[in-house]
Amino acid sequence: MAALLPPPKRQKVYHGIEPPAPAPVVPVPNVVVQFVSEDDGSPLAPAVNVPADFAREGLEALVNKLSTKDEDPVPFSFHVALTPPEKDANASTRIVISNSIQQDVLKHPSNAFSTEDVLVVYCSPQAVFKVRPATRCSSTLSGHSSAILCASFSPTGRLLATGSGDNNARLWDLDTETPSHVLAGHRGWVLCVEWEAMERKLATGGHDGHVRLWDPKTGKPIGDTLKGHSKWVTSLSWEPIHLNPTHPRLASSSKDGTVRIWSSATRRCEYTLGGHTASVNVVKWGGGGAKGRGVLYTASSDRSVRVWDANGGRLLYTLKDHAHWVTTLALNTDFVLRTGPYDHIAKKPASDEEAQSMAQARYDALVSHTPELLISGSDDHTLFLWSLFASLDGDRKTKPVARLTGHQRQISHVAFSPDGKWAASAGWDNAVRVWEGRTGKFVATLRGHVGAVYRLAWSADSRQLVSASKDSTLKLWNLKTYKIRTDLPGHTDEVYCVDFVADKVVSGGKDRTVKM
Repeated sequence: MAALLPPPKRQKVYHGIEPPAPAPVVPVPNVVVQFVSEDDGSPLAPAVNVPADFAREGLEALVNKLSTKDEDPVPFSFHVALTPPEKDANASTRIVISNSIQQDVLKHPSNAFSTEDVLVVYCSPQAVFKVRPATRCSSTLSGHSSAILCASFSPTGRLLATGSGDNNARLWDLDTETPSHVLAGHRGWVLCVEWEAMERKLATGGHDGHVRLWDPKTGKPIGDTLKGHSKWVTSLSWEPIHLNPTHPRLASSSKDGTVRIWSSATRRCEYTLGGHTASVNVVKWGGGGAKGRGVLYTASSDRSVRVWDANGGRLLYTLKDHAHWVTTLALNTDFVLRTGPYDHIAKKPASDEEAQSMAQARYDALVSHTPELLISGSDDHTLFLWSLFASLDGDRKTKPVARLTGHQRQISHVAFSPDGKWAASAGWDNAVRVWEGRTGKFVATLRGHVGAVYRLAWSADSRQLVSASKDSTLKLWNLKTYKIRTDLPGHTDEVYCVDFVADKVVSGGKDRTVKM
């Protein structure tokens, strides 16, 4: 039977009343737009004259048509730089074009732009894949009998590890959202969990000062405990896969002021880094730039950040600009080092050599246009951005690139976006601040939490940011408007840890449950 067409719409009849006059057509002005690259400010195309109500998608197609060498269109994000008023230090420094130039720029409350200006529009290429925003809690998994202190997903995104105050770590299967193994063995709280970037081993560090290695497939421990620290373990970091694909070493930092480097093959301590005079709060194992052979970054309560050569433990730099304990570090290569050979296509490498070349290619692609950058956050309410390996000829710079100020209280966490273009910092002042990852320029403040913000996590496409707070909620932020995109309530107490895997947000906290 043929499909029946709906009957035609009845015309509205005005019984003796004047029909309303049609809305007047407002003429749309034209504007001259100069597209420039966000990386170096070089023009991508000659200045063009476009209608002001030209949609963002049209601008994207235009830039692709005029500039790119590739066959495939590249998604772009566009923004116009804005000089904030002197009296308002918290005002945003850029206007993101999310609808059209007319709506977002010309009608902006600051009235900074008119149709007479040549608008310089900064274009920044985005990830070619898109992560769906999380909107609801799909499962609540109980199992831990005490607060969950740390959570970390595996490089492929199939497994999640959580550490808790009940002295156990647990593995969860993210495909089915079910518990997989309980890793029992620590004699104190499990304070940190860290995956090796090939997903062959999992390391946990405890309040008992011990480090343990586990096989994630079976949930059994690999060999004995790694003993040596005299106080609890504060953080762990694996050697990057592109430097050592077969048996990456493990670095552990401790409250006793030392960092120990363990061989995962022999399970012996290769060497110990002394030198800090107080608790070492964070250790990060970085690549050390384009031709680097690996460096260790350590941050301590003696107010300094130290950088060591990972092959032998020679001290390269001591950075002493903070005025209080340094509690958090982030590298712009963190995401690439953590996921190793696995990118968004999730192709499994056949051998260690292939894994090494894949990881090396991903690392080089990131550091080819920006050197390896470090951000340190401290209890003195400030952050510093450092570029220590900028020039390849070994010129040593120990002055910070920028001092990031604005938080009113201690900094709890700082994280770079996976593409290295943004950095976000969370503080005890209930705010999250977003900064430009290469220059350290302030971009915007994200307000909405009513308690201290403990942790941040970026989505793999760098378009979304999620924050976990003492106020028992998670908030997913819209980075075009710098407002809350979705509120993710559900926890009944403080949320201590959060991680973003594919399109799932995973969180755990004081209420002893894992939510996805």
